Amino acid sequence: MAEVKLFGRWNSPYSHRVEMALKLKGVEYEYIEEDLRNKSPLLLKYNPIHKKVPVLLHNSKPIAESSVIIEYIDETWEGPSILPQDPYERAMARFWVKFIDEKCTVAMWKACSSPGEEGEKAKEEAAQLLKFVEEEIKGKKFFGGDNIGLVDFAANFIGYWFGILQEIEGLELLTKEKYPNLCEWIDGYINDSFIKDNLPDKDKMTQVFKAYAQAGYKPKI
Repeated sequence: MAEVKLFGRWNSPYSHRVEMALKLKGVEYEYIEEDLRNKSPLLLKYNPIHKKVPVLLHNSKPIAESSVIIEYIDETWEGPSILPQDPYERAMARFWVKFIDEKCTVAMWKACSSPGEEGEKAKEEAAQLLKFVEEEIKGKKFFGGDNIGLVDFAANFIGYWFGILQEIEGLELLTKEKYPNLCEWIDGYINDSFIKDNLPDKDKMTQVFKAYAQAGYKPKI
């Protein structure tokens, strides 16, 4: 059995952030694709609480939740640091990951997937939350400074996935006029050679999300 296995989903921003962390560290791993509408017995075994991807299996020991997995990767393997070394900066990175995951991403997803009044409220909420991210990234190349780090990986839904969804849904929520600093970060992030080589194909993503929309199926990210 391979020392490291990753249970994931090809179009999941959470799976991809873990894959990018593994690749940044140069860790060899076996990738196992999951069908989230027909979850495998192994996924349910290794993540019985949340029953979702990603799950990292290292020497037969499972670790769930993408931000937890990335911290484990950073502490376990040598290579470029993903979290800052300074304790205060590490704490702030964890704060922004939590803010992005539990506030921004949730509101932005609802803005794309919820109809009527609920969707409008989500758009308003997302617009307000993104202002905080806009201010945080101001004057920086990446959230971690000059190098890609934990918060950049956590913000990959904002940086890539949401752009595709926004285009499909005809939204104008995240624009250069409203969020110039954030959009500058997005441009630098998705065009970074390392990130660019590890993002899912845009055309394939677009086709899948359009098919979901036509079928009335709103997948959970």
